[in-house]
Amino acid sequence: MSDLLRAPAEIKYAEELDWLESIDDNPKPFSWRLSPKMVRLFILGSERADGLDREISQKWFGDRSFVERSIVTLASDRGLLLIGDPGTGKSWLAELLSTAICRNSTLVVQGTAGTTEDHIKYSWNVSMVIAKGQSRESMIPSPIMTAMETGAIGRFEELTRSTSDVQDALISILSEKYISVPELDSDSIVFAKPGFSVIATANSRDRGVNDLSSALKRRFNFVRIPVMTDKKSEAEIVRFRTEELLRRHSIDLDVPPTLLDVLLQSFADLRASAAAAGSDDEKLESALSTAEQIGVLEDAILHSNFFGEQALTAHTLASSLVGSLARREPEDLAILNKYLHGVVEPRSKEQGGSWPEFLQGGRDTIATLS
Repeated sequence: MSDLLRAPAEIKYAEELDWLESIDDNPKPFSWRLSPKMVRLFILGSERADGLDREISQKWFGDRSFVERSIVTLASDRGLLLIGDPGTGKSWLAELLSTAICRNSTLVVQGTAGTTEDHIKYSWNVSMVIAKGQSRESMIPSPIMTAMETGAIGRFEELTRSTSDVQDALISILSEKYISVPELDSDSIVFAKPGFSVIATANSRDRGVNDLSSALKRRFNFVRIPVMTDKKSEAEIVRFRTEELLRRHSIDLDVPPTLLDVLLQSFADLRASAAAAGSDDEKLESALSTAEQIGVLEDAILHSNFFGEQALTAHTLASSLVGSLARREPEDLAILNKYLHGVVEPRSKEQGGSWPEFLQGGRDTIATLS
């Protein structure tokens, strides 16, 4: 795994998955590798009450009902659509579900404006077609078709980024569970094997880009993933991802709990400000998601490790926050400057601690970027 930039979950957690399979004696739907109970345990982690001989790490942090509803949906004949703001962990949950159910999370179609029906169904190896004609051997199956043929989970990322005709190609796949290949005289239908399903994700901020048709909506069960607002759970997510980062880069650097509190509080403040804003111009372009918090902390850690004094400081954290969130100039810089003067400056005078240094780091970075 060390020679992979980012190992998929089925490789990263292979030992855990093998162990869970070896002790799993619960009923399994279709060709699932783990039972629904073990899928939930793999994703949400073990508790003392589970009575296991080893601890299973928690990998997704959120309401357990979202995970349970997702598992139940995939055990039915309906597709699963995970909806939420950017950075709420939709793709990560989809990857973990696919990993636990079929040990393959890589059958993915990425939705963009350039995604075509071929990406969902199949295309052709032109050189083989010229040499031998159209046949099953010269056909290039899409990840979705491969999932159908193997009884696995196919994933469709950013579904609403694809055009309506591409989305509609999913309707027959989800309802009829087969793909017709009219170019072939024989063996012209690819049927889905038991266990096949589709997990799609969609950003709620993309509403209106390419809205789903009513027909396609009926083929999915919707699970809405909200922005994490519970500070304790959010802190656990940030710590979990930060520890992964430190291990991956072999960085020996301490992240003081006080600075993590400063990061969490600053994002909470900015979210409250965005909620009270009267227009989009008064809001940061950033979604202020947990994923973006992790990105800010990652930037600060790497900067401290490579260019700092091997210790994370409030000044560096503030610099990373401003640098990461100021995407529009001068609008975002003005919003961040207002936050520093209106919220952080009074707090630094009242509470002290890391806030005065955080305030100065933010001011210095804004001055540099302005």
